[in-house]
Amino acid sequence: MKYETLIKEAMEARARAYTPYSKFNVGAAILTEDGKVYSGCNIENASYGATNCAERTAIFKAVSEGSRTITAVAVVGDLNNYTYPCGICRQVIVEFALDENIEIILAKSEKEYKVVTLKDILPGAFTKKDLDKEKID
Repeated sequence: MKYETLIKEAMEARARAYTPYSKFNVGAAILTEDGKVYSGCNIENASYGATNCAERTAIFKAVSEGSRTITAVAVVGDLNNYTYPCGICRQVIVEFALDENIEIILAKSEKEYKVVTLKDILPGAFTKKDLDKEKID
């Protein structure tokens, strides 16, 4: 899939963001191993802790529909700067990523974007592999 296609989905999701407090709209689109695309927007709440980011909205939508392996993520936030996933979103991405080399597409528009890998933005990630180790008593 072309980056521009995933970015377009993220931009459309960004337009649906619910951000009455921050006014900072973010959209994300993820590509799953089975070739499906899921998008999501950030959804704020008066109780700030109940707010959900665009990336997690898209991932949770995919998981709830049965897709569990992410192969790429596109994020569109500030149209003048690249918007990176927050720390919590990076942790959720690593949980469902095909591997640490999946591409994270950071976009200002369909034509202006840069691509980083998950391992670039989350080195030394804590993953389910860390929980498989035998515990020393």
